[in-house]
Amino acid sequence: MNSILQSPVSDLRGVGEEKQRELEQLGIATINDLLHHFPYRYENHEVVPIEELKHQEKVTITGEVQSEPSVRFFGKKKSRMTVRILIDHLLVTAVFFNRAFLKKQIEVGKQVTITGKWDKHRLTISVQDFRAGAPDPAKQLEPIYSVAGSLTVKQMQRIQAEAVKHVYQIVPENLPGEIRERYRLPGKPETFQALHQPRSREELKHARRRYVYEELLFFQLKMQMFKRMERQSASAQPFVYDAEATAAFEKQLPFPLTNAQKRVVREILEDIEAPIRMNRLLQGDVGSGKTVVASIAMQAVFTGKAQSALMVPTEILAEQHYESLEELFAGTEVTVGLLTGSMRQKEKRNVYERITDGTIDIIIGTHALIQEPVQFNNLKLVITDEQHRFGVGQRRILKEKGEDPDVLFMTATPIPRTLAISVYGDMDVSVIDEMPPGRKPIETYWAKPQMLERVLRFVQKEIDQGRQAYVICPLIEESEALDVQNAIDVHAQLMQFFPGYRVGLMHGRLPAEEKEDVMQRFAAHELDILVSTTVVEVGVNVQNATMMVIYDAERFGLSQLHQLRGRVGRGEHQSYCVLLADPKSETGQERMSIMQETEDGFVLSEKDLELRGPGDFFGKKQSGLPEFKIADVVHDFKALETARDDAAKLIRSEVFWKDEKYLGLREYLEEAGAFQKDKLD
Repeated sequence: MNSILQSPVSDLRGVGEEKQRELEQLGIATINDLLHHFPYRYENHEVVPIEELKHQEKVTITGEVQSEPSVRFFGKKKSRMTVRILIDHLLVTAVFFNRAFLKKQIEVGKQVTITGKWDKHRLTISVQDFRAGAPDPAKQLEPIYSVAGSLTVKQMQRIQAEAVKHVYQIVPENLPGEIRERYRLPGKPETFQALHQPRSREELKHARRRYVYEELLFFQLKMQMFKRMERQSASAQPFVYDAEATAAFEKQLPFPLTNAQKRVVREILEDIEAPIRMNRLLQGDVGSGKTVVASIAMQAVFTGKAQSALMVPTEILAEQHYESLEELFAGTEVTVGLLTGSMRQKEKRNVYERITDGTIDIIIGTHALIQEPVQFNNLKLVITDEQHRFGVGQRRILKEKGEDPDVLFMTATPIPRTLAISVYGDMDVSVIDEMPPGRKPIETYWAKPQMLERVLRFVQKEIDQGRQAYVICPLIEESEALDVQNAIDVHAQLMQFFPGYRVGLMHGRLPAEEKEDVMQRFAAHELDILVSTTVVEVGVNVQNATMMVIYDAERFGLSQLHQLRGRVGRGEHQSYCVLLADPKSETGQERMSIMQETEDGFVLSEKDLELRGPGDFFGKKQSGLPEFKIADVVHDFKALETARDDAAKLIRSEVFWKDEKYLGLREYLEEAGAFQKDKLD
């Protein structure tokens, strides 16, 4: 990169030691950093005809001064100056507070341009910005920057103008000419100038379009490179499995596959057979049949004389998967094993031996699967359920138990296409977007807090019929900051409301063994009601649970509410979800209405993304979401898809790796570490 761009910001006129320190607080050390500190919005100083001005809005007007300024002083340093201005045949009063020094710049008969708050009824404007003369076309859109310390927006504007003036022309171009021509994108220097000093909305629109595409293309190039390296593993060989035996296994399943399940099975089996390493995300709503799809993949691997491993986050989930797979493989030669941390040493040693000698074909377990004693005979397929619950390191250790095994990540969290492309862009994505027939829809109701007693009577009615209920709260303990129901208080209240009934409590601060124990007791129907925080969101399958009551439901996102609702409706009985909420905001009301309208997790996830934005969708701890300077994966979704397709074509083409015109893109991949295989998991 040009050495001037890497110069310290102190090289610019007007940037002394204090300003330099304040800029460093914003992560700005070099002139290049400064150029990449873009405005977060633009103040509109475009002049609008007076009849189109909106009451109490900030506007810009221009007209001829009709009267001498009149100034009144009050207090020690306070003043109020008024002046009459003729605008489009209307006399308007401009009011200046504490700016009497401008009096000398205002002359009768001369044109002035004013920005301020418009009062339509009084025909007055409270002046915020003043300029003698006609509007400056180059300053119709004022860039507004984030600042730190005592640094003001005006000072930042001056510093940026200085930087742009001196260096924008030497900013290196990194997009090949053919791409710029294809999409009619401006050059890199012009893009920087327009983003910092737009002369028109049209110019700003094209500059933004250029920068968004570039950000997304670079990100997708990195993703597609990781994908290529994952798939083209050196030791990957074609895998031969018995397609007829797998088709026969599919036919003897207790229920026919849906069309979506058939499509996904085909995608996975093609990957297993191919001389590439599968790296696939399988998305499917709760109850959509992901486990059945996984069982067919594992059966295919068995026919090719290899092993499969399924890693899940909790022991109870491991046991449930074990029981359901034992049932599916009953009457076949497939041997299913279970490995969890709480098993006795003797049991564990026996399982270790059978994994090593290959007499266990499919092993289901918790993170116990990645312990050192576990040595596989011939591991071909690794499946992780609710993969976001495992750390990158844990998933990698399991992969390393075999020689570049195929990897299938399963999740019941519906991820919008936008985020699937962004966060999981290095994977192939399969979606089961169809539910098996015969499932009863969960009846969802929105109840105000004052209806709580009626809701609890309804819960009692279900329990008296032998059913069970979940009651979910947002917090563990009472908080002064948030007036929301907490799990410990609600548990105490329900113990009083339901004397003689068995009410359990579970939350994230309990030790793992206690959580497992409470969940086991609920699953075994030793508890009638389980009061919990969102730790029950993923996992356990209690077919007898028919009631889900969610306190302060407006505090949850749509996707989380949907996940919680999915804990019920798993058995033959009609199930219900009651959202206890008194949302004051339109967004909260909209969420409650949407929850009553649809059970489609993908529809809900898209709506959730629109309402909350990508940053909140996964919660604050999500690290996989890329951070862009200007691009927004929701707003710029079409550009994201275009960039992904372009990146995939470039990475696949031989010309990309040889032609000089793509050198800038290849250098970016090198700098981004895309050639390091373990950079991204």
